[in-house]
Amino acid sequence: MNQEVKYIDLRDLVLWTENPRDPIDENAVDQDIVTRALNDGLHKWTLAKLAKEMGDYYDFSELPTIVYHGEKPVVYDGNRRIILGKIKQGLVVPGGTTIQIPEFPNKIPCNVCTEKIALNNVLRKHSDSGSWRPLERDIFLHKFMGKEKSLFLVLNEETDIVNANPCVNQGFVKDEIFKEDRFKSMGFFVTNGRLHSIHSDEEGHAILSDIVRKIEQKVITTRKNRGKIVEVLEPSSQQLIDQNKKNKTHLSRISFDETQNTNKHKRQSKRTPKKKVELFGGMLYLRMGEVSNLYRDIVDLHQFYIKSKNQLSQTFPSLIRMSLRLLCETAAQDKNTKFDKFLINNFGTAKETLNQDIKTTLANQNVTEKTVIQLLHTGAHRYESSSNVEQTIALSIIIGAILTSTHAQDE
Repeated sequence: MNQEVKYIDLRDLVLWTENPRDPIDENAVDQDIVTRALNDGLHKWTLAKLAKEMGDYYDFSELPTIVYHGEKPVVYDGNRRIILGKIKQGLVVPGGTTIQIPEFPNKIPCNVCTEKIALNNVLRKHSDSGSWRPLERDIFLHKFMGKEKSLFLVLNEETDIVNANPCVNQGFVKDEIFKEDRFKSMGFFVTNGRLHSIHSDEEGHAILSDIVRKIEQKVITTRKNRGKIVEVLEPSSQQLIDQNKKNKTHLSRISFDETQNTNKHKRQSKRTPKKKVELFGGMLYLRMGEVSNLYRDIVDLHQFYIKSKNQLSQTFPSLIRMSLRLLCETAAQDKNTKFDKFLINNFGTAKETLNQDIKTTLANQNVTEKTVIQLLHTGAHRYESSSNVEQTIALSIIIGAILTSTHAQDE
């Protein structure tokens, strides 16, 4: 059955760390999410407003959407209501925040369904309702629905401009300012998911900062100077755009942060913070079966290691390495092929789906088509080499890409 209504204890429900409203580290626990929601500096959660709208009691007709990750019932939709219930029942600490919360039962009816249905429901209910802003919607469409990255999403990933300047996260900015033709007219281009420019990084930062100021100061709005971008920029920005027109494009490394936004003097851009490399390269969506079950077990084992590694021995990561070999053997059997052939035949295609940074990570850890089998064999027999956490993560990434190719959920 694809959907089923079940009563689940509030104590057992797990808040979704990848909630598009405000995603958090995958290893975060409920209390981390609640604390973040209560702080709510960008007004993404508005828990007090929701509590007031709910009235005197919890309405059973509004069912949270739940997907089981192994034994864990994860809340894909309805996280705000579940947070209020957990606060009311004393399951999480509200800190110094006081919210008048209606009565909540210990057990509530939930719509338990497959992940595919849950994601479709979340998109239908929130993408155009105003509860998500443009960047959150674009992230969800790319990460969970398989859509290509929008220019707006690439721009933020490359420069952090939207995260650093919330005023930019508006529909008209995405659709009318940071659209391909106008973006090009200012000397910026997105090629293969990366930001390129005819300007130096310092010049490019100055032009984009000028645009941010014009949005923040409401020089450009849906009613004012609409469609006029270059024309309303400062003369210095217009001069840069004009004088650099004949320059060759190059990979841009513009970075935004509070220091750069307020600093009036020229300075080098800060190094972009190193992104955390996730096990398997992130969450996989595999079809039901032994391969999917084993994958989820390995993820849970890794999460246990992350939370408890100070109490565990240095050889514990070898268990994860050995489990990766078991996962590949299980996947090969499922495809009626040999372990070695399964890896070699799918390695090249899978690697092509990875971005350049991840490919560099594989190269740095010597994870190649020629070494992958030996690394998995060695990991099953030598604790010293299999305790190399960075290499184990790199192995998991290429394995994740292979499984996405061979065992992904049916559309």
